[in-house]
Amino acid sequence: MDTKRTVFPSQGLPYLLVAPQLIITIIFFIWPAGQAVKSSFEREDPFGLSTSFVGLLHYLRLFQEPDYLASVGRTALFALAVTVISMGLALVLAVAVNRLIRAGTAYSTMLLWPYAVSPVVAGILWWFIFNSSTGILPYMLGYFGVDWDHQLNGAHAMILIVIAASWKQISYNFLFFLAGLQSVPQSLNEAAAIDGAGPFKRFWTIVFPLLSPTTFFLMIVNLNYTMFDTFGVIDATTAGGPNQATNTLVYKVYTDGYLGLNLGSSSAQSVILMLFVIVLTVIQFRYVERRVQY
Repeated sequence: MDTKRTVFPSQGLPYLLVAPQLIITIIFFIWPAGQAVKSSFEREDPFGLSTSFVGLLHYLRLFQEPDYLASVGRTALFALAVTVISMGLALVLAVAVNRLIRAGTAYSTMLLWPYAVSPVVAGILWWFIFNSSTGILPYMLGYFGVDWDHQLNGAHAMILIVIAASWKQISYNFLFFLAGLQSVPQSLNEAAAIDGAGPFKRFWTIVFPLLSPTTFFLMIVNLNYTMFDTFGVIDATTAGGPNQATNTLVYKVYTDGYLGLNLGSSSAQSVILMLFVIVLTVIQFRYVERRVQY
């Protein structure tokens, strides 16, 4: 098939067009990332007037620190729970809306609204709902014998941030799942129905395999979301407490660097978190992508 090729009148014009994006990437990603890597090998004096090279000291101390190792396990649990819950509920909602003939657009619009809410506002909303003094859910849970208090109970605090972070991400997942479902040829479902396959079997053997590229993409996006973009939710709901029960890796970078003024350790944690996400993504592309049917 012939493709139309764009020819620029000047050789410098293509570089000029991509220059704004390159400048933004360099200023807001590459330069801060480079500074974090540089700071992770340095120790700064209390007044910020001088620095000294310390090599791998910050990295070695991190892997001997029980609180940091605990935050790694806590982050893994949090990421897994948010990814499974947000993707599972989004798929159920997308399947339900895809079956609607009328009012499907209205339901889609309403389900997309939470995505427009900032993480901080989402955290505050769920903080009010789960407030142990005035929240409606702790009041209802009291009838089942649950004494909800996320300010003192670490398990309750973890449940709260998982729910708030999942709710924020469901809309994003829903949009992609719905688009994937609408691209599945209806003739395949009809042929399977004629052969006697029920709705569940048709979904599991026909629709879900065809959604595997979308599912794989969302799995990577959701894991990155839980690693980096949930800071606002945690800060607005539990602030890492109680007793560091919700102090995940991204929040520990903030507490050690901004509150504790330990910039070297905080920078080392940032580099490790970035490497961890890169390795996780590579593993997913290396092994999980084999099961994806394009």
